Amino acid sequence: MTSPLPELINHVVTGSPVESIYDYVLDGTKIGWYPERIKAWQRGEKIAPITMDVAWTRRCNAACSFCYAQLQASDEGGEITKDIAFGFLEDAAEIGVKGISLISDGESTVVPWYEDSIVHAGKLGIKIGISTNGVRLKRRVLEKILPHTSYLRFNFSAGELQRYKEIMGLKERDYWQVIQNVKDAMDIVRRDKLSCNVNMQMVLDPRDADQILPFVKLSAEVRPTYCIIKHCSDSDEQALGVDYKKYQDLGAVFDEAESYGDAEFRVVIKRDRMKDEGKRKYSRCLGPAFQLQMSGNGLVSSCGFNFNSRFRKFHIGWIAGPHAQRFKTIWESDRYWEVLGYLGSDAFDPRRSCGTMCLQHHTNDFLFRLQNGQVELPTTPAPPQLEFL
Repeated sequence: MTSPLPELINHVVTGSPVESIYDYVLDGTKIGWYPERIKAWQRGEKIAPITMDVAWTRRCNAACSFCYAQLQASDEGGEITKDIAFGFLEDAAEIGVKGISLISDGESTVVPWYEDSIVHAGKLGIKIGISTNGVRLKRRVLEKILPHTSYLRFNFSAGELQRYKEIMGLKERDYWQVIQNVKDAMDIVRRDKLSCNVNMQMVLDPRDADQILPFVKLSAEVRPTYCIIKHCSDSDEQALGVDYKKYQDLGAVFDEAESYGDAEFRVVIKRDRMKDEGKRKYSRCLGPAFQLQMSGNGLVSSCGFNFNSRFRKFHIGWIAGPHAQRFKTIWESDRYWEVLGYLGSDAFDPRRSCGTMCLQHHTNDFLFRLQNGQVELPTTPAPPQLEFL
């Protein structure tokens, strides 16, 4: 996601007790640019999420080595059909959700009505962000969805063909197909002067650091808007075995990777997330009220870390399956606000109870600092190209 002030994206303001909102853009959060919703939340009003991470299915055509979805299985819920998805989008628009990112715990491109869902969301005024392995996004699909898409992120977590096959769990033909799909997406965006930004993403497990430079070099040849290297999430039991301390050994290679950027192509590395080593400083989980998640089986929960059946106390409701309800009904329910209230109370401490590198990490950090007077809301208007959170 781009910013009109790219030179400030990773700038750290020193010598002041109050940090700049520009520190919370790409390697952070944009929550501060929604002051009215924040103020309503501070008054105790029931607010709609600004954005939601959702999936239309839990199925996937890849087998990524870093995939957290394998840890998220829930034995409840059901199949999200086209009618259910459209109803969800209509409810989300009605209550005031601004953006939906098709990410979560499944590869949404595999459902037959994927393109229709994006067009429908666009007609409702919802910004759509997409994160995908990109195999199915051939030119015909891109022509249909890009006019309604805010950002399109291709997960391409290697540069070399053999390592791509190992890390992504895909085939050689997929490697070449996705590269062509990125090029086609950029061609359509430039041709039609669309506002959608197209980027390539590497989800970096430190054990795959040999692919940092090959990935960046390949991205620089393909020429999306930017490429981004981000952390890998893991459970609180470290089921994936990610060693977060190893990120700190990669400073030199990160510096070299960033040198491949130029005026038209940026290399973005989420250093702030990596330097935290999966640790939290905030003692309350405040982000889900603004940034909610939904599983590909229809489960609405506080965050993706809590999709698994053993975290039922954080499950809010289902839009599919035997206990299905409309999303608006779930949002209006006592259960929705009880779960969010518990997470934001002294009874719950995310420093001891959560997996590492959650979706809401920077949003939580910002809101916690805001409540403690350490950061302030911006006095300038939101940038015109602001991409929800």
